[in-house]
Amino acid sequence: MLLDTILDARGRAAFLVGGVGALLHPRPASWLPLSCPAPDTARHARGFEAISILPRQEAADAAGGIFLPPRDRPPSGPVMKYVRPGCGWPGMTTIGIIGAGNIGSQIARKAVELGYQVVMANSRGPETLADLLEELGGKASAATPAQAAAAADFAVVAVPLKAVRDIPAEPLAGKIVIDTTNYYWERDGHIADLDEGRITTSQLLQDHLPQSRIAKGFNHILAQEITTDGRPAGAEDRRALATASDFPEAAEQVARFYDEFGFDTVNIGSLAESWRVERDRPAYGVRQNAQELEANLAKAER
Repeated sequence: MLLDTILDARGRAAFLVGGVGALLHPRPASWLPLSCPAPDTARHARGFEAISILPRQEAADAAGGIFLPPRDRPPSGPVMKYVRPGCGWPGMTTIGIIGAGNIGSQIARKAVELGYQVVMANSRGPETLADLLEELGGKASAATPAQAAAAADFAVVAVPLKAVRDIPAEPLAGKIVIDTTNYYWERDGHIADLDEGRITTSQLLQDHLPQSRIAKGFNHILAQEITTDGRPAGAEDRRALATASDFPEAAEQVARFYDEFGFDTVNIGSLAESWRVERDRPAYGVRQNAQELEANLAKAER
């Protein structure tokens, strides 16, 4: 088994591609942030991008890893490390943000603060993002939408709904994509399937990106509050945000991202249920904790 192979690798820094056998991974494996849970049994090994054992800090340093403080490590013995596809950790994960308006720019600001690399794209060309890049600093760069999508470990789509058909599909195949879109018919034009409740905004994006894993995120919070409303885990006044996805791993990615931003998560379920947090519903745009968000979602009518 893959996990047995790794467990036999005591005494050396080793990394393997999860789920496809003993293949060398092209980059060093790295520590996950504390908010990104690691598996603890062989059955969890499948689907993980890289797994490694490092017996001592010296060997870990030689492998070029990024590490938790000593208080967060076992005092002795080998240390197993997991890197899950799309599971971000500061300084090592690249986020492609397609859409550099209010929401996209605010997500970029917080992501850079947390140590992520961000690649920004808009419809007007990379040269129009110079001022934003100057503000964001060296962890940010500008590109075309296709280039940002290709560079991304996971992506954020933050464009008007009418522009989702312009999102490049091929470079986002297989990737988790966080969908922030909302339907404003005054801006987007009337879309009969949405007007008549036959589909949700995130389902529209999933239909356009059939090889991607779409998850709703950041669509029911004011842009400026993304960087100001976060609170530490366990805080009494911690705000909650909703997500929904047809892929559990995509919803989990959003939950980890929310947690890093300082928000709790309420998982609505499938994309078909994401209408509950769309425009003009009780949960839309209001500050609420997890219990209040759950209650507002339950009140929603279609």
